[in-house]
Amino acid sequence: GIPVILLDRRATLTSNRSRPDLVGINNRQAGYVATEHLIKLGCNRIAFLGYHGATATIAERMSGYRDALASYGLKPATDAVMDARTDGGAALPWGGRARLESLDAFVCLNDRVAGQLMHVFRARKMRIPQDIRLVGIDDVSYASLLPVPLTTVRQPTREIGEAAMRAMLERVRRPDLPARDILLDGELIVRQSCGAEAG
Repeated sequence: GIPVILLDRRATLTSNRSRPDLVGINNRQAGYVATEHLIKLGCNRIAFLGYHGATATIAERMSGYRDALASYGLKPATDAVMDARTDGGAALPWGGRARLESLDAFVCLNDRVAGQLMHVFRARKMRIPQDIRLVGIDDVSYASLLPVPLTTVRQPTREIGEAAMRAMLERVRRPDLPARDILLDGELIVRQSCGAEAG
């Protein structure tokens, strides 16, 4: 009987009406915005890179990526999966340098993946953004401090916290409300990794 508000994501994809409310970023919108930005910069061969394991976050962000491509008449270049155990190690699971050179850009599941990929590319003497463009999602504290400052979709963390507090107060007042997903849109933060300077 204790009210609970989840932040970020659900542990399971249950449809139970008694499940807790959820407040977080609109992951589908974040994937869409990141991909659309690259398309508008002239990229046509855009891949999505995420960790192995089909969590709700990966699924929603990849869906946004696919939606954006479809909106512009494009198809996914490849859906690559980085093995989390290698911590962005030497091997690139989707093919060698020749395969990479056929791609224009990567939308990465999050900034950590983008940072790992950036280091892999730099070790292979590939230039960012001249040879390949990268966009992450989340805007973590180190995103602007990477070797090439990272373009990313910022999570509205303060607004998420405020929305969670409002949702909790409303849930206390009206415990019979149906379960709600309160999803806030992210903001594109343009830095050097995408090949466009901030306007």
